[in-house]
Amino acid sequence: MARDLFEAARAAMAKSHSPYSQFPVGAALRTDDGRIYAGCNIEVISYPEGWCAETTALSQFVMGGGGHITEIAVIAEKKAAVTPCGGCRQRLAEFAGPDTRLHLCDTGGIVETTTLADLFPRGFEAEVLK
Repeated sequence: MARDLFEAARAAMAKSHSPYSQFPVGAALRTDDGRIYAGCNIEVISYPEGWCAETTALSQFVMGGGGHITEIAVIAEKKAAVTPCGGCRQRLAEFAGPDTRLHLCDTGGIVETTTLADLFPRGFEAEVLK
């Protein structure tokens, strides 16, 4: 079932705007009702500013009405099993649960599956700000 999520991430990666890093990345999120939201990295001239693929996918997710994220796939053209950066790990943790499956991919498919908690065990929690 995760093949379609991988395909969405790979299709998003193909739309990457990464003229400065030359490092295309794609990400896709699946909600518990089956909706898929995808995004790519988008760079601007004030590199390294821009949007990560996970951030773009989360933006699509929020604009699409949100929900409960059950799976995430991340792919980079030049690195197998790429993981989200630290900032994106925090962003994902705020919208997905610790048991959310995270598929790390290469251009041929899923290389490894882990959970968000295994990748990011000590993220900030909103309760500390109250």
